[in-house]
Amino acid sequence: MIRLSRAMTRLRRRQLGVTALLSVLAFWSPLERLAAAENGPPASEEIPTLSYALVKAWPHDREAFTEGLVFWDGVLIESTGLNGRSTLRKVDLETGLVLQQVKLPEQYFGEGIAVLGGRIFQLTWQSHRGFIYDLRSMKKEGDFPFTGEGWGLTTDGQSLIMTDGTNRIRFIDPVTFHVSRTIDVFAHGRPIENLNELEYVKGELYANVWRTEFVLQIDPVTGRVLASIDFVGILSPADHSRDTDVMNGIAYDAKDDRLFITGKCWPKLFEVKVKPK
Repeated sequence: MIRLSRAMTRLRRRQLGVTALLSVLAFWSPLERLAAAENGPPASEEIPTLSYALVKAWPHDREAFTEGLVFWDGVLIESTGLNGRSTLRKVDLETGLVLQQVKLPEQYFGEGIAVLGGRIFQLTWQSHRGFIYDLRSMKKEGDFPFTGEGWGLTTDGQSLIMTDGTNRIRFIDPVTFHVSRTIDVFAHGRPIENLNELEYVKGELYANVWRTEFVLQIDPVTGRVLASIDFVGILSPADHSRDTDVMNGIAYDAKDDRLFITGKCWPKLFEVKVKPK
C-alpha cells in the first residue's frame, strides 16, 4: 500500500483554488501572495523579501523525511516522519551518515525537535504526545501531552516553542508542559498559516511555511513577520527524484553563525547566508 505524505494528502484538497488565485496575484510580493491565498487582498505593509548566498552544499539522506533539525555540538540532530519510518537521529554533517538513531513505534509520525536542558524533545504529528530523550545517550526518558497537531519545535533557552499548522505559535513550559503564552503570526494584516519547522536565530523565530520555499523571520514577542527569505529553486531540478518533497528543516550553529536548510527526502543540506535581495 502506498503511503501518501502529508504534503500530498492536504495539497489535493485546496490546490485548484490556491493555484488559480496565485496566478491572478502574480504581481504581488511572495509574502503578500501567501497571505492572500488564504485570506483575500493584503493590507498595506512593508515586509522585505530577502535572498541568500550559498556557502556550501552538504550530503543529506535522500530517504530522510525531515521534520525537525537541530545543530548541536558539531553534529545534526534530525527528526524524520512517516508512520513506520519515523526516527530521531544524530547525523555527521560532512558525510550525511547516521551516527546514532532511535526508531519510533509505527503508530507515531515524528515531527519537530528541540534541545533544552540536556534533553531532546520530539513532537509527533497527530498522536497528541511528545517524547523526551537524554541528549547524549538518546535513551527515552518520558513523554508529554499536547493538544492539536504537532508540527515544528524550537527553544529560546527557556520555553519550548511549537507550531501546529496554523498561524499560532505556542510557548510551552518544559517542566509542566503548560502553555505559558501564544503569539499569532500576521503579515499584511492577514494570518499566515501552515507554519512548520522552527528555529530560534539571534532572538528571532525562523519558520518554514509548508508547501513553499520561503522561511519567515518572526518577532517572538508580537508575532509580526519581519521578513521573508526566498529559497525558491535552491534544490536544483537535477537533484529531484520521485520522492522529493517540500522544503522543511532549519538548523542554526550559534557558535560559528551558520544557518542550514534542507527538505523532506532532499539529497542535500545547504549552508547559507541570508542577504538582501
